[in-house]
Amino acid sequence: MAVSNNWAFASLALLFLLLVAAMATVRTGNVSSNVETEKVQSSKNSTMAARNIRNVTERRKLGFFTCGTGNPIDDCWRCDPNWQKNRKRLADCGIGFGRNAIGGRDGRFYVVTDPNDDDPVNPKPGTLRHAVIQDEPLWIVFKRDMVIRLKQELIMNSFKTIDGRGVNVHIANGACITIQYVTNVIIHGLHIHDCKPTGNAMVRSSPSHFGWRTMADGDAVSIFGSSHIWVDHNSLSNCADGLVDAVMGSTAITISNNHMTHHNEVMLLGHSDSYARDKQMQVTIAYNHFGEGLIQRMPRCRHGYFHVVNNDYTHWEMYAIGGSANPTINSQGNRYAAPTNPFAKEVTKRVDTAEGQWKSWNWRSEGDLLLNGAYFTPSGAGASASYARASSLGAKSSSMVGAMTSNAGALPCRRGKQC
Repeated sequence: MAVSNNWAFASLALLFLLLVAAMATVRTGNVSSNVETEKVQSSKNSTMAARNIRNVTERRKLGFFTCGTGNPIDDCWRCDPNWQKNRKRLADCGIGFGRNAIGGRDGRFYVVTDPNDDDPVNPKPGTLRHAVIQDEPLWIVFKRDMVIRLKQELIMNSFKTIDGRGVNVHIANGACITIQYVTNVIIHGLHIHDCKPTGNAMVRSSPSHFGWRTMADGDAVSIFGSSHIWVDHNSLSNCADGLVDAVMGSTAITISNNHMTHHNEVMLLGHSDSYARDKQMQVTIAYNHFGEGLIQRMPRCRHGYFHVVNNDYTHWEMYAIGGSANPTINSQGNRYAAPTNPFAKEVTKRVDTAEGQWKSWNWRSEGDLLLNGAYFTPSGAGASASYARASSLGAKSSSMVGAMTSNAGALPCRRGKQC
């Protein structure tokens, strides 16, 4: 009987120790969670802007946000554990001025199997170039991870989606993407970087046409005379000219959920001060992370109507938002963390324009969080009709920006797994 009692006591003691260890593990997890929460909350303190920037970057690496963040694009499709079987649902998740871009939703899937770009005039079936020039709608996906070095601009045809989800696709170290005189294009889930000027060569733009291309600037994504365009969840950096430029009458554009880093002139919207057709331009810039190593033009606007909403600005060296030729800029619910440079605290810049002229331009800041001495210089009389044309979705509170932009850029999801 004594042996039996001793065994029972030992068993109870072992059970107690296991319970204590489990509670310690849970407590450790809770502490970790609390630390992370404190990181997000600390971004509200303008005296801690440098720490905020570091915390935002650290949180991004964790990647534990999946859905339910308040980001309406991500919450539309990322909560679906079978997203890879319902890829075309993405086309119904658009927001902003480019929300009607359906890409290749109504076409078949095209699987890119070959990363080469040996012949820009006669591209091989299975290459990305062969896919994007087709006349029919196509939803373009990739068989495996690949690095695509384009010899010449990738000239897209209408009704195309390039969907990089589930694999790791880089377009790099050569030419990049040109969207010219077409409509309904979605670019999603790509790493686009180190784009070079190319041209003075023949390039095919459709099955029935190829022609001579002069020198291209080296943009990551160049939108030229096109409409209903959506550029979402890409990682963009270090190109010869812009990361995303939209010019020459382009409109109905959304640029969302992108992570932009290490670049000078980030985004140009509007061809020139004298190009009046850009007065009709409408562009939404939403849920992007403007990150490490950026200098200016986030964006730089001309003429049109620009809704800058719920973005996270953690780095600029000159200014964040600039413009000329009387654009309407509606900045709502963004988080602007100024650099330490005391001469670069201003978010805004009127480019080569006297104050007597720009004082009448409609630029406003509503609900923006201004950190580390950042300040936004508003102007204009606040004409309601003008801001109505520069409003494309409801802004969320700037306190939600950290969560909504935590997974900006090309997502690390793999096939068969939730993003």
